[in-house]
Amino acid sequence: MTGRALRMAALLWLLLACAVSPARADEFRPAYLQLTEVAPGAYDVLWKLPALDESTPLRLRPVFPEGTEVTGAVRATYAAGTMVQRWRIRVDGGLAGRSIAFAELDATRIDVLVRVVHADGAEQLGRASISAPSITIEARPGPWEVARSYTVLGVEHILGGIDHLLFVLALLLLVDGVRRLVATITAFTVAHSITLGAAALGVVALPGPPVEAAIALSIVFVAAEIVKARDGVPTITQRQPWIVAFAFGLLHGLGFAGALAEVGLPTGSIPLALLCFNVGVELGQLAFVAATLLVIGAGRWASRRLGLSAPAWIGRVPPYAIGGVASFWAIQRIAAF
Repeated sequence: MTGRALRMAALLWLLLACAVSPARADEFRPAYLQLTEVAPGAYDVLWKLPALDESTPLRLRPVFPEGTEVTGAVRATYAAGTMVQRWRIRVDGGLAGRSIAFAELDATRIDVLVRVVHADGAEQLGRASISAPSITIEARPGPWEVARSYTVLGVEHILGGIDHLLFVLALLLLVDGVRRLVATITAFTVAHSITLGAAALGVVALPGPPVEAAIALSIVFVAAEIVKARDGVPTITQRQPWIVAFAFGLLHGLGFAGALAEVGLPTGSIPLALLCFNVGVELGQLAFVAATLLVIGAGRWASRRLGLSAPAWIGRVPPYAIGGVASFWAIQRIAAF
C-alpha cells in the first residue's frame, strides 16, 4: 500500500464512528443538576435529563441527604428530547459537607453534571458517573476546583464533538509538512478561542441550529478541497490552509460556546473557567492529532515492512466518506430548523 493511500485508509476508523453518530454530534447529553442556594439551607433545584417524550424521561433521579424536605411543587417541561424539572428543597444546616447520590445511574449509563451555587456566589462544578455515583458538596470550593472541572469539561467536549474532530481530520489529510500543519492547527485554535470567549461572555450571540448546520457544511467544503487537490486543481486551502482553518475556526468556536452554555460559567471565576475550558479543548484536540499521526506513522511503517501497495482510487475514499457524513449531518440539521 502506498504511503498516501495508507495514510487515508488507516483513518477510516474515525469515519465509521462518525457515520453512526447523531446529527447533533456536538451536543452535550449528560443529565444536569443545578442547586442554587436562595436562603440558609434552602435551594432551588433545576434537574435536566434526556427523555424519549414528555412522559418518558430516563429512570434517573438525585437522592438528597436524609432529612431533605421538598417545599414547593415540582414543575416539569419537555423540549427537544430533554425533560426539565424545577422545585425547591430545604436542608437543615445546608448541603455543605454532605453528599448527593443518583439512583439508577448504573442502568442509564450517562454522567451527571452537578453545579452548586452558594449564597455568597461561590460555585462548585462536579460530575457523577458510574464509577463515582455521588458528589460531596464543598463549603467553599476554591479556584483549583473550578480549574479542574472546566478543564475536564473541555477535554470531554472536544473528544465527544465528532464534527470538530472530523474537520481537524480533514485538515490533516489536506496539509503536508510539519510546519504547515502546525501553522494550520494553530490558526484553527486561535480562531475558535476568539469566538468561544466572545460568545461565552455575551459579546456575540447566534442561534445554535444554524451554527451547527454551518459547521457541517464547513466539513463538506474541506472534503471537496481534498478531492480537488488529489486531481491537481490548485485551491486556496491547499496553498494557504491556515486562512481557511482560521475562518472556519471562528465558526467552530461558536459551537464550543453552545456546549459551554449548557453548564454556564461561575460568576466569581469567569476568566479562570473560560481559560480552563479552552485549555481542555486544546488538550483534547492535541491528543486526537497525536493519536492520528501515530496511526499514520504505524501504517506507513507496516507498509514498508510488508511491501504493500494499493490502487490509486483508494485515496479518494476518505474525503468522499468525510463529505458524505458531513452532508448527512448538514441535511439533518437544516431539516431540524
